[in-house]
Amino acid sequence: MAGGALATALLPTAPAHAAYGADQPVYVQLLSNDGKATPLARLEGTVAFDSGNTKFRYSLTLCWQSAYPAPSFTVIVNGTNTYWPTSNGTTSLPGCQVTTVFNNEVETGSTVRNVRFDVTGGWFSSTGYQTRTKSSLNYDNPYN
Repeated sequence: MAGGALATALLPTAPAHAAYGADQPVYVQLLSNDGKATPLARLEGTVAFDSGNTKFRYSLTLCWQSAYPAPSFTVIVNGTNTYWPTSNGTTSLPGCQVTTVFNNEVETGSTVRNVRFDVTGGWFSSTGYQTRTKSSLNYDNPYN
């Protein structure tokens, strides 16, 4: 019996694994600001933070409505670090020309205090071609 306890005590322990917190809903509707409020793009889904404080994951769809060319978005971490998301393919949603899917995990290597999503789209108006960027809320990491 003592030998079994000794063997168990000598086994290496597995490192602790950080866990993801609850998903926080993400929603950004980008409209033209030329007085017509034309829907350009919609970003929606979820973001969650890892209890280890150095990574987060998101599951988002970017709906291409009336923007030209296709809209895009960036991920801003701690207000300064920009990440360009990688697409995981497309799907179909009502009212969207194309719906691009983004399911990613980002390891920053440093503390993640908050994340925001900036959606950019362009359109033609009576004054020429215009672009606009709209930012989401800042999603705070509940672990710090």
